[in-house]
Amino acid sequence: MLGKYNIKVFISLGLPFLLMWISEATDAHMNYNYTAKPRVVLPPNYVKEMRPPSKKGSPVIVDFSIFVVDINSINVEDMDFRVDMFIHQRWMESRLEISDDIFEEGDDYVTLLPEFFDNLWQPDPYFLNSKIAEIATLTHKFTSVTLYKNKTVRYAARMHAIIACQMEFQLYPMDIQVCPIYIESFSSNNQKVKLRWSDSGVTLNPELKLLQYNLGQPLELEESDGYMPEKVGNFSRLTVYFRFERQIGHHLIQTFAPSSLVVMLSWFSFWLGLDAIPGRVTLLVTCMLTLVTMFTGLRADIPPVAYVKALDLWMAGCMVSVFAALAEFVVVKVLDVQYQYQVNRIPKVLPMRISNMEKGQCATVASWESGAVRSRKATQTPTTPGQTSLQGNGGPPKPARRQSLLSVAWTDTDTGVEKIMWREIDKVSRAVFPILFFVFVLLYWPILLMKSS
Repeated sequence: MLGKYNIKVFISLGLPFLLMWISEATDAHMNYNYTAKPRVVLPPNYVKEMRPPSKKGSPVIVDFSIFVVDINSINVEDMDFRVDMFIHQRWMESRLEISDDIFEEGDDYVTLLPEFFDNLWQPDPYFLNSKIAEIATLTHKFTSVTLYKNKTVRYAARMHAIIACQMEFQLYPMDIQVCPIYIESFSSNNQKVKLRWSDSGVTLNPELKLLQYNLGQPLELEESDGYMPEKVGNFSRLTVYFRFERQIGHHLIQTFAPSSLVVMLSWFSFWLGLDAIPGRVTLLVTCMLTLVTMFTGLRADIPPVAYVKALDLWMAGCMVSVFAALAEFVVVKVLDVQYQYQVNRIPKVLPMRISNMEKGQCATVASWESGAVRSRKATQTPTTPGQTSLQGNGGPPKPARRQSLLSVAWTDTDTGVEKIMWREIDKVSRAVFPILFFVFVLLYWPILLMKSS
């Protein structure tokens, strides 16, 4: 009897509380579903696979805009660059049923959960020339969906992408790289979806700075229809062109100025005589090795392309100048050897002839004396100091030193001073080499600046 009484008391007192708890749990579950999946704006017959209806079969207009946060890792070896950005898409979804009670007072829009975007029809643009393109994530995907009272849907996402760019290096290091980003609808052709730039278009972060480049502005935007043979159709396409202008200041300090100084240093060898052969050779060889080492390090910054770059021409001009100075040293050294050979050989002729004459091998004493008397009356040909040519009346003229040294030394007819060939070449090289290098510089820079502009 006591047990039956307790059961009746429990039913009479606990059942109302149990029913109340079940009712509250049901209301909470309904509110959760309403928040996570707001079916209140979607009609019962809504099909997200079908695009929104448009007038007279015209395509759905999707406004697209980009805010560029950062551009980094401009990789010339892989020919790509990385861009971090916010993308915004906006289109009209006329099938939504919007109630005013979902908007806060004074607002004409409401921000919905990202899960709501999965229940809507959505355009499918993609980056045509991207290697990697993905939505940024930390604890969740950085996306948002905004719904306006006029049934406009706005989708925003934070993305980063690695974009391929076909770079040209003919004018390196004053090259200008024009890198486009192609945005195209993937599955819907231009008769169903039309992409267009919004009024904001592409906006750059005002604090954006690049290390080696200047970003040309304003950016060039295009809207076009591209035929895709693999998808057999014309698809709407948006294009933005980024213009990267390489800064020349780094290369002026690290490349052009040091290489010019090395070339000028090689000119000092023309002021060193041949008595300083080790110093002259060391100076020229060191200049050549310095240029080779310098330009070898620069080649690591760019890919090994098959065509000639502007930097290659500068390298060739500097190395040819130093190599020509080294070749000039070889020439003057050869001429000096010939000159020394002639100087050391010719003065030994007269003592040998006099010794033979005293022994009676060539002529009698009388004839030698008579020839000697005549030789005093003979004219002395202008030769080097301490050397005369003897011409007797009874024999053929003897070869003079002026004729034997004509190719390596001569006497100036105006001053009577002896001129040596290798010394004159050094004197001329002191002016010719700087003039030729400055002519090369005057031709190189105007042509390079004209082409790069």
